[in-house]
Amino acid sequence: MARRILHVVSNVAHYDDPSHPTGLWLSELTHAWDVFEARGFQQQLVSPKGGHTPLEPRALKWPLLDASAKAWLADPSRMELLDRTARPGDIDPADFDAIYFTGGHAVMWDFPDSEPLQGITRELFERDRIVSAVCHGYCGLLNTRLSDGTLLVAGRRLTGFSWREEILAGVAKAMPYNAEEQMKRRGALYEKGLLPFVAHVVADGRLVTGQNPGSARKTAERVAALL
Repeated sequence: MARRILHVVSNVAHYDDPSHPTGLWLSELTHAWDVFEARGFQQQLVSPKGGHTPLEPRALKWPLLDASAKAWLADPSRMELLDRTARPGDIDPADFDAIYFTGGHAVMWDFPDSEPLQGITRELFERDRIVSAVCHGYCGLLNTRLSDGTLLVAGRRLTGFSWREEILAGVAKAMPYNAEEQMKRRGALYEKGLLPFVAHVVADGRLVTGQNPGSARKTAERVAALL
């Protein structure tokens, strides 16, 4: 039976300032999708509210827009997947072998407090399945608690978009919170690469995380290897 991957994407289209658009960083989805597809895995998209997921405009410009993302943009059937994502209530965690939280700044607003997504993540983790995230996707793990009440991230090694990278990207002042610091406050053993924006992946058992957009492919490869 083919392995099944649940990709989590955002429904948020802008920062607190409505004139500042954001959304899914497309390559963080497509790079992972390509890795899983090449291995014959089945894949599905889910979002906190279901339905449409907007795209981060900055990720659609040269040189960030690569062949993988271009292929999605040119394929109506794949773009339709981004218009009709499932709702968490439509998902049976027992049907999936791994969950993969994509990024883009949008997720900082709708991932952390989505109790339905937390429930899916908890059940997968406690079923010995894989929980993974790339870049800002780790915000989806901030408040997830296991059945014993402990935070999933407490005492576990992980990575995600660093505060230094926020500063270098010129958007730190627009962030609703410092995700790196919030992870540390929850007891996560946060790690980052020596250089910003360079691919960096951390695997702590069945928890697999990538630091930035350039880490998506390697994060997916680590997940695939574990599967």
